[in-house]
This record gives sequence, structure tokens and C-alpha cells, in this order.
Amino acid sequence: MKTVLRSDIGRIRLVNEDRVWSEELEPGLVAAILADGMGGHQAGEVASQLAVDTLREALRGTTANLTLEERKTLIGQAILQANEVVFDAASNNEQYYNMGTTVVAVLLSADHAVIGHIGDSRAYQWREGKLTQLTEDHTLVNELVKSGQITPEEAEKHPRRNVLTRALGTDEQVEVDVNSISWLKNDLLLLCSDGLSDMVGTAVIAETLEQNGLDLDQKADRLIQLALQAGGDDNITVVLLHHAEDTELEG
Repeated sequence: MKTVLRSDIGRIRLVNEDRVWSEELEPGLVAAILADGMGGHQAGEVASQLAVDTLREALRGTTANLTLEERKTLIGQAILQANEVVFDAASNNEQYYNMGTTVVAVLLSADHAVIGHIGDSRAYQWREGKLTQLTEDHTLVNELVKSGQITPEEAEKHPRRNVLTRALGTDEQVEVDVNSISWLKNDLLLLCSDGLSDMVGTAVIAETLEQNGLDLDQKADRLIQLALQAGGDDNITVVLLHHAEDTELEG
């Protein structure tokens, strides 16, 4: 398996509030986490860093002999633990009041990927020329789309498209979405913050991942550049995980 991580502050923001981490926990078992923080006075970067740190420690206890259901339980519990840590920090520090973060975390074994998430940072699967979104945005506009009040096309340009209905750390209790997919040779998994998905359409993302002339690093770099060229309104973070023969990790 090969993993590439990229993060860019973008063209507008003064601080990068995205945090990202990946590690091979043991041969054939890889974890990756992406968090996009929010809150004033640098509270967003505190929230995303706390979330990643808490999740990283929890997931480092994973072993390859856990069942699929045990991994799903583990990733869900780890995200709830991170919610508790961020909520407590926000509750006990006035400057961190109401801070929070999105999170998308994956555990990849030889044949399955387990994905847990809260918020609008996304996971996509690229398989045999098809890009599939694996996560559902916890946003106001997605609720409006689901209820038929606006179209998906209207959602893309909606002025309140970044309003979250669910985030990590903003409430004492939160619901985590956890699912799993098969993980086959040559599959590609993309994790991204909304700094990519808001600026670059899925068709363009798919077109980039499809380019055989680009290696994994170049694909990640191209996605960052596309978001910057589209305006770079937010921090942009990308994780690409490729089900390849090698086990190289690159930062």
C-alpha cells in the first residue's frame, strides 16, 4: 500500500486548520485521519490537532487479527473519544468556546476499508474508472437536497453550503457514521477536506485520478493545484491511499 499526504493553506486563510496523519500500524494495516477545524482565534487548529492526536493513539492499538465488526466498533469509539476530548477542551477554555472539527478516519487492511466520519470532509473510492463518494456530508444543504428542497446543482453554489449539522467537539453527544467497503488491488481511496471538494468538481477529481501518466504524488499535487486555481478559498488537504504491492509511506 502507498500513501501520500498533502495540505495547503490556500489563498485566503491565514492559518491552516486542517490536520492529517497516516501510519502503517503493522504490515498490511494502515490508518489515516483527516480533520478540518473550525473556531475563532486559532481554536480550529486546536480542535483538529486534538482530534487527530486522540484518534491516532486509539487506532495505534489496532491489530490485523481484529474482525471487521471489531474494527468498525473501534473506529466509532475512537471518534467518540475524540469528541469528548475536544468538547472538554472547549468547555474549560474560554478562548476555545464552541470550537470543533470535521473528521474522516480510515482503517485499511488487505481486503477491507473501514471509514468513520463526522462533518463534511469526504472519503471517495476510485475503482476501475469510477469515483464513488463513501461519506455523506453532515451539512444543512445536504439535508435540503435529501428533502427535495434544492437540487444537487443548487447545493454546490448555495451560500450556506458550509453550515454543518454535525461536527466533532461542539456537542457533548454526537453520532458517528461508520461503514466499510471491500478493498481490492489497484483501488484508490481519497480523503479530502472541503477545500478540495467545494472548489473542484467530482468529474475533474475523477479525471485527475484516472491519469496513468501521473504517479500518486503527482495526482495529489495536481488536486491541490486545481483547488488553488479555482480560488483556494479554504485550506486544502488530500490523502491518497493506493492498494499497491509496495508498502511505502510518503509525507
